[in-house]
Amino acid sequence: MKKLLLGMLAVVTALGLVYLNRTSLMILAAGQGAMGYLATLAEPILPTQTIDWRKSAAAMNPDADRPPNIIVILADDLGWNDVSFYGGGIGKGIVQTPNIDRIAAEGVHFNNGYAGNATCAPSRAALLTGRYPTRYGFEFTPAPSVMMQMAASFDSHRVEPNPGVFLENNLIEFPPLEEQGVPTSEIFLPELLAKAGYHSVILGKWHLGESEGFTPVDRGFDEFLGFLPGAAMFAEFEDPDMVKSIQAFDPIDHFLWPNLTYAVRYNKEQHFSPDEYMTDYLSTQAVRVIEANSDRPFFMYLSYNAPHTPLHAKKSDYDALSAIEDHTERVYGAMVVALDRGVGRVMKALEEAGVDDNTLIVFSSDNGGAHYVGLPDVNSPYRGWKMTFYEGGTHVPFFMRWPDRIEAGIEYQRPVTHIDIFSTAAAAAKVSVPDDREIDGVDLIPYINGEINEDPHEAIFWRTGTYRAVRSGDWKLQLSDPDDSAFLFNLKLDPTEQNNLSASEPRELDRLKRLIEKEMEGWSSPLRPPLIKGPQYPDKHMNEPLDEADVPVYWYN
Repeated sequence: MKKLLLGMLAVVTALGLVYLNRTSLMILAAGQGAMGYLATLAEPILPTQTIDWRKSAAAMNPDADRPPNIIVILADDLGWNDVSFYGGGIGKGIVQTPNIDRIAAEGVHFNNGYAGNATCAPSRAALLTGRYPTRYGFEFTPAPSVMMQMAASFDSHRVEPNPGVFLENNLIEFPPLEEQGVPTSEIFLPELLAKAGYHSVILGKWHLGESEGFTPVDRGFDEFLGFLPGAAMFAEFEDPDMVKSIQAFDPIDHFLWPNLTYAVRYNKEQHFSPDEYMTDYLSTQAVRVIEANSDRPFFMYLSYNAPHTPLHAKKSDYDALSAIEDHTERVYGAMVVALDRGVGRVMKALEEAGVDDNTLIVFSSDNGGAHYVGLPDVNSPYRGWKMTFYEGGTHVPFFMRWPDRIEAGIEYQRPVTHIDIFSTAAAAAKVSVPDDREIDGVDLIPYINGEINEDPHEAIFWRTGTYRAVRSGDWKLQLSDPDDSAFLFNLKLDPTEQNNLSASEPRELDRLKRLIEKEMEGWSSPLRPPLIKGPQYPDKHMNEPLDEADVPVYWYN
């Protein structure tokens, strides 16, 4: 019976793969969109709806002694070099990010700020729970099995001495996409903040579970406007006011264009079409949320999907970047322009509402820039990409601003991580973190203000499948297939991870291995089995040919 069921699943998956490849090729060849089979099975999408954001019944004076508003702005796949604050900027500095830079300049910039994981969903779970997501089994990014089969079996033009593997035998235990959520035993940040009277709103991307009990309003948020899966269209495919860049070499892009919809939903209501470019739409709604909540403490999680693929930008933003010659880079840059514009609108709305000084704003990216956009410099000067534990995959822009409590222009050098946002927000709201579980994050404010003069963490850890990493002090170790190949770096002397010291520093290698083993003994097994074991090359993006000198690490999902 088991073999029969597995065979049936394999047939269904194969048929889906054929269909998706056919659809994607049609799109690429014809230059016009078609809604894929996943979308056609979904409920109809309603016309644009107006959201009547809930207002407080009992107003609180902004000047009163009240907890700060808390805003977490999270970009999606934004690279270190995409932010101009550190001297970068897309198109060799042509694309500036003045509004994002302002958060850093008027608060604290964490020069060693790390994502909770190297992929989006586990990293977001770390942020909202204050715990390593691998501690409670949320190890892999939720995705449909058909998409992962495409990603593993794609016939790349690159020479792959170490091809990706689709772990077909795991299909039998693989849950549907909508059930791949964070366990309900975990406590999310808005549930904690509710104890202090906060009104919590999420805008944009969720990606932490889609079935009943796993949605944002089931996990403490009072209001949700956005999309439950890991991506959405930024506009209609045929919109003449938009410019697209379709990555023919990327299997994920082959899946996204035909199957995503340009739609959002409010709470658990029916999907409807936004009336603006998605990034602008989320920014407009963020302004309206601030206006509706200026008289009470609120938590807003502004979870943009930019600049994640599909690469789709406003023509007006694209046209303004005519100095960038490469089409893909220009589209990508235009998407970042819209993201930065949205951050500026949020900052202005706080000022106009009179709550700017008493608002804690955190800005970051869920992970490093992705290799599948085909651009070389998104994480410069760091090696690696999203899906790797090299600095390029985990070392992210990380800024915090709170005029009432944080002095402007602080440069904090010691390693911190997304898991710290949970404890920092809880302390700001004057609520205690749960004492019935291990909370991995710390309140960063005493460290920022110099009240505590030591490292916030003895070590920071990451894991996906058998791929593991730790940073402790100046040292960083990655362990990957085959046979726990070791990549050891001294980040003080070698911040871009060029010189593997695993052979010459056996004592540090042993120390860090033991740290990993001790820490991960108490972590849960993954909630689901992986379907992909894929090689990731730190020095080559997906549109670059490989050679025998390129050594991969292996990412599981």
